[in-house]
Amino acid sequence: MRTHFISFLLLLGISLGVFAQSSYQPTQENLKARQEFQDNKFGIFLHWGLYAMLATGEWTMTNNNLNYKEYAKLAGGFYPSKFDADKWVSAIKASGAKYICFTSRHHEGFSMFDTKFSDFNVVKATPFKRDIIKELADACTKYGIKLHFYYSHLDWSREDYPWGRTGHGTGRPNPKGDWKSYYRFMNNQLTELLTNYGPIGAIWFDGWWDQDQNSSFDWELPEQYALIHELQPGCLVGNNHHQVPFQGEDIQIFERDLPGENTAGLSGQDVSQLPLETCETMNGMWGYKITDQNYKSTKTLIHYLVKAAGRNANLLMNIGPQPNGELPEVAVERLKEVGEWMSRYGETIYGTRGGIIAPHEWGVTTQKGDKLYVHILDLQDNALFLPLIGKKVKKAVLFKDKSPVRFTKMKEGILLELSEVPKDVDYIIDLTID
Repeated sequence: MRTHFISFLLLLGISLGVFAQSSYQPTQENLKARQEFQDNKFGIFLHWGLYAMLATGEWTMTNNNLNYKEYAKLAGGFYPSKFDADKWVSAIKASGAKYICFTSRHHEGFSMFDTKFSDFNVVKATPFKRDIIKELADACTKYGIKLHFYYSHLDWSREDYPWGRTGHGTGRPNPKGDWKSYYRFMNNQLTELLTNYGPIGAIWFDGWWDQDQNSSFDWELPEQYALIHELQPGCLVGNNHHQVPFQGEDIQIFERDLPGENTAGLSGQDVSQLPLETCETMNGMWGYKITDQNYKSTKTLIHYLVKAAGRNANLLMNIGPQPNGELPEVAVERLKEVGEWMSRYGETIYGTRGGIIAPHEWGVTTQKGDKLYVHILDLQDNALFLPLIGKKVKKAVLFKDKSPVRFTKMKEGILLELSEVPKDVDYIIDLTID
């Protein structure tokens, strides 16, 4: 009943301030969901919207100053005839990924689900007239894959969104917008997403940074986060704001960087104690770009997944589906190859946490119980010193064939004596420690 009451308040435009989480205390259900999230370790990001039709990436509307009324006409030709949610989720399942994060609504403002609060959606505005998210949700349930929703905080199409630092050239008439109207719209859509599609693993927000030059702007996030947790206590909240996590958030997101790194210039924030996730593209762009065929090798993708796990983080690996509704052929091939590796070595990734040995140039460690997995990714020698002060190594074997690995106990750790210079994509030593 309380869920329906909150929805009723939103429809009336009444403030949710009474529900704000000024001192957020996650429920047991939420804490359990956080642990499961960390155990899953690997997810697939799917950036799909009208921008796929132009094949120039998801930021094409603002980058090219496309008029919002002209851009909306793309919907009249959006008919992804080869979209098959079952085929998508089956391929993603085969990769070893445990969850999917799908763009329910990106910055362009087009909703990929059947919403009552905007006609600019895949059911009402296109000849396709199918609820993409409903079909994805059903397929995820079938294959045992968790479904997460990306949701944009900004909108280059809606007249009531107050202008931030992007989208100035899309032709909207009023820079001031109408925040109360827009905020009500967002919360109404979030209520739909968390009411109509079954259990949702996370809401993945993006766009807070659009107002970072307006110091007085208030996103009213505590109230919005409270709404989400009220509707589904086990639904995790994350925000790609590139800041230390805010009150009410359950996971910390890093964009194009591993936690503690900042090579892309987007992830200089401190690393928190919350569950961590890093998102990265499979090629160079998030949304489909016809000229971007520079896909990362399977080895590079596996290394990124392993390095993320070694830093106690999940990897959310992105694919931009094509305008016809298919996943790019190269992406599907990468999914298959990563899945083959995960089927053999997933035990050293799933359910682990970052190991007691910090990441080094040679690789990382992951840990589960009394098992310490040493992931050697780049070593030009047949010996490796591991600083293991205060730990006793009871056994050392090569993970792939369980053959023994010789080691010498030293004052401040052990020296692994390998039978060869490692050549595998990931040469894993399985240590039993005490």
